[in-house]
Amino acid sequence: MPADLTFERFDEEYATKMLGRKGRQGIDAYLGIVVTAFTPGRLVAEFEVRDELVTPLGSIHGGCLSVLVDHCLGVIMYPVMPPGYWAATTEFKINLLAPVSGGTCTATAQIRNMTRRLAVVTIEVENAGRSVALAQGTCAIVAPRPPSG
Repeated sequence: MPADLTFERFDEEYATKMLGRKGRQGIDAYLGIVVTAFTPGRLVAEFEVRDELVTPLGSIHGGCLSVLVDHCLGVIMYPVMPPGYWAATTEFKINLLAPVSGGTCTATAQIRNMTRRLAVVTIEVENAGRSVALAQGTCAIVAPRPPSG
């Protein structure tokens, strides 16, 4: 495992604001994703598996875990980017390792490499004490557009 990265900045106010907050709209709000820990380059987020998310086959769709991964990919970036910049997931690959039928899905995301324009993030999702998904993604770091005129 590579050594933890150091970051030029970390917006503690943003990270603190995200802790325990549930979205009000969008797919992250529907799943009930909540950030439970946030430090420079590391994020932990989770959602409770509700009966309505479980398919007739008895487990949740892999898309639920993909949403959790994609949410982490974006959120982890904001405190370490310059103000006004935004992050966009450009790709991620996920390995679904085991079915999930209940409990809590907890994702731990870590920035592994970051340049001025791109970041690579790894995410492990756990449920009931076991790893259920491993993912790696790339985020574009987009500078604000200068005012036109």
